[in-house]
Formats: sequence, C-alpha cells, structure tokens
Amino acid sequence: MRLSPALLPSSLGLMTCALLLMSSQPGSCHPVQTSGQPEPVFMEQFIRQGLGFNWTNVTCRLCKTAFTIVDIALLSDANEERVAHAVGEACIRLHLADEQVCRQITELFRDDFIRALQESLLWPNEACALLVGPSCGKFDIYAPWNISLPKVPKPPVTPPSPPKPGSPQSRVLFLTDIHWDQEYEAGSAADCKDPLCCRKESGFPSWKRREAGYWGTYSNCDLPLRTVENLLANAARAGPWDWVYWTGDIPAHNIWSQTRKQQLLELTVISRLVQKYLGPNVTVYPAVGNHESTPVNSFPPPFVHGNRSSAWLYDTMAEEWAAWLPEQALKTLRYGGFYTVEVQPGLRLVSLNMNFCARENFWLMVNSTDPANQLQWLVHILQASEDKGEKVHIIGHIPPGMCLGSWGWNYYHIVNRYESTIAGQFFGHTHRDEFQMFYDEATMTRPLGVAFIAPSATTFINLNPGYRVYYIDGNYQGSSRLVIDHENYILNLTEANHGPGASFSPDPNPKWTLLYRATEAYGLPTMFPSDHDRLIQTFINDDRVFQKFWYFSHKGHVSEPCKETCKTSLLCFLRSGRYDEREQCDHLIGSGGNLAQAARKTLC
Repeated sequence: MRLSPALLPSSLGLMTCALLLMSSQPGSCHPVQTSGQPEPVFMEQFIRQGLGFNWTNVTCRLCKTAFTIVDIALLSDANEERVAHAVGEACIRLHLADEQVCRQITELFRDDFIRALQESLLWPNEACALLVGPSCGKFDIYAPWNISLPKVPKPPVTPPSPPKPGSPQSRVLFLTDIHWDQEYEAGSAADCKDPLCCRKESGFPSWKRREAGYWGTYSNCDLPLRTVENLLANAARAGPWDWVYWTGDIPAHNIWSQTRKQQLLELTVISRLVQKYLGPNVTVYPAVGNHESTPVNSFPPPFVHGNRSSAWLYDTMAEEWAAWLPEQALKTLRYGGFYTVEVQPGLRLVSLNMNFCARENFWLMVNSTDPANQLQWLVHILQASEDKGEKVHIIGHIPPGMCLGSWGWNYYHIVNRYESTIAGQFFGHTHRDEFQMFYDEATMTRPLGVAFIAPSATTFINLNPGYRVYYIDGNYQGSSRLVIDHENYILNLTEANHGPGASFSPDPNPKWTLLYRATEAYGLPTMFPSDHDRLIQTFINDDRVFQKFWYFSHKGHVSEPCKETCKTSLLCFLRSGRYDEREQCDHLIGSGGNLAQAARKTLC
C-alpha cells in the first residue's frame, strides 16, 4: 500500500494508511481478499462531514487546485491537533481498532509523521492521482534510482560443490522476532478487542480454553519473559556455538502504547539476557528490526538530526552490543544502524538496516533513494571482499523480496554481481520458516542465491515458539561458507502448558524439540541455491511435500492445509527475491495464469 501525499486532507489518508498497515498482521504474508483502496473511502467520509462533497465528484482540475492551496500552507500546531483528532475519528469509525487504541496510536505517530510529511517533496498531482485516478497524474513517490557498481569485471562463476565428507562445519545459532511482552499474563483472555492479547488489560476469558497459557498462547499474543529465558537457556545447553546471528524485533506488538523509555529497557534487558545465557565466549551479531523504534517502522535517514533522529536507539544499541562488535562497526551502527565485521579470516559479515527499504517507513517519503547510502556502502564492502578473496554473509530483518521496488531491484543487482562473494543471506520478520530465491538477471532461470527466512521466537500469530540452527561450510582453506543444512527447534505449547500426566499445570521444565532437519526432511544433499530451486519444483509437482513445508513453516502448528490460491501465492513468494518479480510468476513457474493474480492478493 502506498501513502497519500500533500498536507492537510491528504495527511489524514496517509496516517490512516499507517493505521491500516498496523491493523494487519505485522511481519507476515497472507492471502487476503482484495477490498479496494481504503484511503478514498475515508477521505469521502471526512469531506462529506466537513465540506459537503466527496472525492468521487471532484474533477482533476479542482483536485489539483485544492491541493496546491493546501500545499502552500504549512501546518500549524492547531492544524496538527485537528489532523490527529480527525485520524483518530476515522480509525474508530472504520473499526480499525478499539477507541482507546485509535486515540493512542494517532497521538504517538502525529509529530514524526507530520514532520516527515512537511519535509517530503511530493506534489498535488501525486495526491490527485490516488484520490481521483491515474488519469489525473502519476502516483509514484518512490522513483527509480540506481547504485553505481565498480567497473571491475565480474569474475567467472564456478558452481559450488558440496564439501568433502569430514570437512569442518560452523554451527550457528539464529534468533529472530523475540517480541517480549512485559504485560503478558497467564490466565488472561487470548481473544480480546485489541490487536495484542494475553495481557493484563485483556480481561479474562469466558471459557478456559481461550485463556493465556503459562509458556505462551496460540493467538494474537507475544511471549512472557520466562519463555524467552527458557529458550536462551535451552539454546545455551544445545551449544557450543561458533557464533550467533540475531535479526531483531525485541518489543511486543503493542505498538499503540510504546515509549522510547520502554523500547530501550526491552533492548537492554534482552541483550543482557542473551549475553548471560550464551556466555562471554560467544559472539552475537545483531541486526535492527522494524519494531525496535517507536513509532513502529519509524527510521529517519541520518540527515534528520535532533530529537527526531534515531540516535536515541542506535546509541543504546552500540552501548549494549559493544562486547560483541569492534569500534568501527559501532561507528556505522550509531550512524545508520548497519555495520560490517570480520567473523573469521576469510568470512565477513554485513548487517543491514532493512528499515531503509521498508514500505511502512514513512520517513522514506522525504527521500527513498538509497537512504543512508547503505547499498553503495554495501557495494564497497563486497568489492573489497572480492579483492581479498573473502566470503560474505548478509543479515537483516526484513527479507529483500518485501522491500520497495527500486531498493529491491538494486539489491538483486548487487547479489547478481557479487554472487561468488555472497555466501549467505539471513533474515526474519515474517515469523514463519520460508526462503526467497535469487536468479541470474539475464535469464532468470539459473539459481545463484537464497535469502533464508527463519521462524520467530514469538507465537504471534498462532505459532509455537522456535529458533533455528545453521550448519555452514566451515573454517578451512577454500571453504564455500555456504549453508549445508539447518534445523528448527520448537516448544510445543500444547504439551508445555499442560505438563505430563493428567495434570493441567504447566510443565516446569518444558522440552524444546527438533521439528526437522532440512536435508533429511526434503531429501537434499545440501541447502545450496540449486537445491532450493529443485525444492520449489518439487513443491509444484508433489503436493504432499509442499504440505509438509507448510506444516514446518508454521513451526508445527497449523489448522488447515494450504491449497489453491494460498499455495500459488506462497510459491510465488518463495520464487521472488525481488518484489516486482511476483508479477512474472506465471512465466517463472508456469502456473497457467494464476500465480500473479494470487500474489497481487497477498498482503505483506
């Protein structure tokens, strides 16, 4: 969903867009019913109440005249109050959330959102293209742009070979999407009127089966701290680990009531627990999630200074992660939330701030062209690694196939150029066990990369808690540093919350169990890009294997199979490491004309 430009009336549509995005299931991709654009519906209601006409009757000329007048006037404090009040009313009348949630979230977003709007370079014809129709202008505030690649020829590509039996392997713990809820309360309502339940304010259920469990709950609920600690204690026992990747999203989904103080407290508590349980001899490499900030998804580029900048967040991250990262990495972390570091001789890590590619980051209205110069910096790092013969792993929160079009196109181009250097890409965000493919740009048929998407620690929504272990070609001369295999571990909440025997008391020592090992589950020799490409073809031709993948993707808790539109949409997602490639699904997978339609009905 794109955001509506201009100032006073259009800012209402923009903030309503943000509310609509937040009222969906954050961090997930699900087939949804297409219901048309919500912004004009709201604008129609607002204008009908305030001015006596609706947008369906507005001509293009009148629209542009109105927005030109509005665009000239800067918003005063009084107007900001009016905007916030009107958006709160819209949220309530459109039943996006409970009245209290609507009031709180519009107040939380108001100042940052209007600041971004005032600094943006949007024009009236862009607003009218959305409100009146494409005949009235072009609505494309995220114009195409290109990063520059060095004029160094791409080295010849040598297809990777599986390592010899007995070759060293690196065992890497992967954590993502913890989403600790400070207000989680066992026995509270698992179904409630708010977007997040199982909390002190959720009330109590009318029948026992819908109450919050001790260790977590299959519902719109996040994790109590005891489950986070239990996961970390189990992971510590399952070690030793060569190192750890941790791709963010620490706070819960109570995005309407968060404060900077609360966000920083949760960042500090979880970072120190990770250090406590995994020990001082294990290096953890974190990445910034979209929930770390408040308002959620709000990550201004580095040229925004003062209280509106992200310095309050990045500086605390640098303090808490100083035991894991060298000073040069901490310097770029403070600047823009990204960094690079040598993991071992011959292996370099790049941690990207994927919020600079996110559609939901409204600060990108100001400038979406390579925010913080991050991709150009990535090219510089990759070229230097290519020159030295290093392999590179990339971690981040949001998968690149879910990014803004131009950002995703440039990233895909970078992966193509440096396919022999980039040995692994690791992400989270969707809460499910998935992946996305990268192919050579010339033919879009030769697989050259995989973005691994690991399952969440949190239960949000209707999931078991989980974590992942990667087995990576190890530390020896000539190592590919590619992923050889991976395992997923889960906490079965049905068993953990009811304990052994006939007792309904929770198990005081719940067992985290292996859900599956990838090569064994799918009969693959390794987890190389070519293996994943063959796996997608197997999913297409053998529904039994696909349904197994569907079960695993939900960490062993799924209520119904994925058929028809659900299946074609998910296959398209797996095949498309670049967002705009979903439009090519019919051609790429040969679905008989259904995949692109299904993909367009998928809300991410």
